[in-house]
Amino acid sequence: MRTVALIPGLVSDARVWHALRRALDGRAILHDGDITAFPDIAQMAAGLLFETEGELIVVGHSLGGRVAMEMARQSPTRVKALVLANTGHRPKKPGEEVKRHAMIALGHRSMDELAAQWLPPMLDPARVGDETLVTGLTEMVLKAGAEVHERQICALLNRPDAGSYMSSCQAPVLLITGAQDGWSPEAQHREIQQIVPDGELKVIDRAGHFMPVEQPRATADAIVEWLERRGLL
Repeated sequence: MRTVALIPGLVSDARVWHALRRALDGRAILHDGDITAFPDIAQMAAGLLFETEGELIVVGHSLGGRVAMEMARQSPTRVKALVLANTGHRPKKPGEEVKRHAMIALGHRSMDELAAQWLPPMLDPARVGDETLVTGLTEMVLKAGAEVHERQICALLNRPDAGSYMSSCQAPVLLITGAQDGWSPEAQHREIQQIVPDGELKVIDRAGHFMPVEQPRATADAIVEWLERRGLL
């Protein structure tokens, strides 16, 4: 039985992959990846490889997707499949550092204000008024806190250019994103699909950047269907 490593994204935790965990229960060894303590993506990947054993299916959301790609680079023989959700592959963009540091400062001033500013653009615009959804995500962000937020933002600012090495990835890759994800849009995932030797793309409707929480059932069903069809479970 393979291990499925479930990696959340920025200021997120295991609840992001709760629906997928339930869908895979009893079909794989499940490992909830905690990347909050590591200072950079390479160390996040190395830490998760150290914590797990044997063959891996690595599922990553957003920042977690970048960690998943780095895990495949560091240990290509162990990583047998990648699921990359709402993520990206490019290095730091011009002007990005100023904006990111402004968010770090906001987080240290008030994580409540950071959540109120950061979360709405991460969602399908039709779900911004969903009080249950927004309250749950806000609680997750507040639980992470300003120190974790700063550490993970700095890790993103120093991220590797995954596009420079993913052409060597021998594992099959499922790219999955929300049709309303304005942060990591479909076009960005198509770019990754063109780079990897074996990539498939799935777009979930009525979902933004927090697709696994906005549309948990549809996201889990799409991932399980792909894993079954590819003979990975």
